[in-house]
Amino acid sequence: MEQKIPVVASILNTTILVVVIASAIIQGVQGIEIGVNYGTVANNLPPPAKVAKFLSKSTTINRVRLFDANPEILHAFGDTGIEVTITVPNDQIPHITNVTYAQQWVKTNVQPFIPKTKLIRILVGNEVLSTANKLLISNLVPAMQTLHIALVSASLDHSIKVSTPHSLGILSNSSPPSSAKFRQGYDTHVLKPMLNFLRDSNAPFMVNPYPFFGCSSTTIDYAVFRTNSGVFDDNTKLQYTNMLDAQLDAVYSAIKVLGFEDVEIVIAETGWPSVGDPAQLGVDPKTASEYNGNLIRHVTSGVGTPLMPNRTFDTYIFALFDENLKPGPIYERNFGLFWPNMTLVYDIPIMRNNVAGVANSHCKAFLSIIVVLSLICAWL
Repeated sequence: MEQKIPVVASILNTTILVVVIASAIIQGVQGIEIGVNYGTVANNLPPPAKVAKFLSKSTTINRVRLFDANPEILHAFGDTGIEVTITVPNDQIPHITNVTYAQQWVKTNVQPFIPKTKLIRILVGNEVLSTANKLLISNLVPAMQTLHIALVSASLDHSIKVSTPHSLGILSNSSPPSSAKFRQGYDTHVLKPMLNFLRDSNAPFMVNPYPFFGCSSTTIDYAVFRTNSGVFDDNTKLQYTNMLDAQLDAVYSAIKVLGFEDVEIVIAETGWPSVGDPAQLGVDPKTASEYNGNLIRHVTSGVGTPLMPNRTFDTYIFALFDENLKPGPIYERNFGLFWPNMTLVYDIPIMRNNVAGVANSHCKAFLSIIVVLSLICAWL
């Protein structure tokens, strides 16, 4: 008996180690959860009910952002468990400043769909400051505040938060990241009261960073997370190995100047097109796969950024489908992850496929065998 005890302890320790490793393998195989923008400027998309079922059953996408409050789509996502964000279109912003109008908007576009549909956020407009429309800009924060009041009156303010997404055009400069500031005028008159509202209501500051729009022939590797020489910030002595981190830290630095660095930052949009003009740099399925695949791994890794270490970022990829009716250059219609038949445009780690199921079964069987063998060996 004196010799059996250390043998048993050794076997048990080994078993525990195997359990921990196998559990990690199982979790890793199951896939990484991510958000996606569900745009509908197209005439060839599958019906919302089919989309919702596909996303919930076949992908690891667990968050969806809509650019309106389409009732058919909201119904479709009922009982899927997927978190849904809806949007008040830009042209309705002046109306939402009226409490009665805001309450009616909530009664029409929110209350009929909850709790079956998991609504978590309402966005007031999209990239409003970039429109240069003085009426919209001056009414933006009041509209957000009034919509929040409407949610309070409906006892929904704890489960549904109000925010608005910004382009990086709100920054007057972004290089190096530590020196970034908001554009003069917008900083104190719009963004400071907005950040105060977001802090008080526990809502995030939402941005649309697109390394795609900021890259050149010399920075393409930096933009898509490939190995590169990086960019050094002389002020902080920090090294940047990808453009997304630099863009996020620029936003963080600008927020910090105003004293609101504790407000959460959410990536409302980012993506990479798979088709463009023939001579366009890095616009192909391979590069799109690299960017979005590396993006998912990076924002969910817990590494964070140089100025925001050890954290993950709530991220929404643009976009779910190609949208064939969007105006503008060819690439604008080709940001989609899926074809209308819901097959992937290119490889990206968001599918719950049979490989995951097989791997999980093997891991669990392996665990069972190890445990049984350990118990048998312990009594030898």
